[in-house]
Amino acid sequence: MPDTWTTRPETAADAEAVREIHLAAFATPLEADLVDALRADPARIEGLSLVSTGADGVPVGHALLIRCHIGDVPALCLGPVAVRPEHQRTGAGSAAVRAALRAAGALGERHVVVLGHPAYYPRFGFTRASAHGIRLTIDVPDDAVMALALDAGSPLPAGTVRYAAPFGI
Repeated sequence: MPDTWTTRPETAADAEAVREIHLAAFATPLEADLVDALRADPARIEGLSLVSTGADGVPVGHALLIRCHIGDVPALCLGPVAVRPEHQRTGAGSAAVRAALRAAGALGERHVVVLGHPAYYPRFGFTRASAHGIRLTIDVPDDAVMALALDAGSPLPAGTVRYAAPFGI
């Protein structure tokens, strides 16, 4: 397993490999189907779907940021994030997430929310969203909803997260 991973924006040629990553990483095809739907959604932002690859250039990890809103403030939603099982715990997922967050910052994006594992996402700077007055319309564990300000000069806004339509929430 590589000590470092190469990251790059997903290309059209990567679509099937990205789908295979999500199918391998999750017990059902829901996340793979969601990524396919988000790829075609108007909330998609070019350059914010990132893959991590080994020396052979084959994608093994994927992180996606898509437009959402916190109240009326534009933000990004991180997810789905996935890594092929044989490459999990090697840094491939972290590399893709960090690359996606850097790309978002470079585009001038300011806020990111994630619904995910509370032990994983704090390593990227995410904190409990409810501490900032951010909430969802669905009932989930409070510590699973996290938020991150990409720009220290732009504090997180309070409000209810409005996701892209394919999320169904």
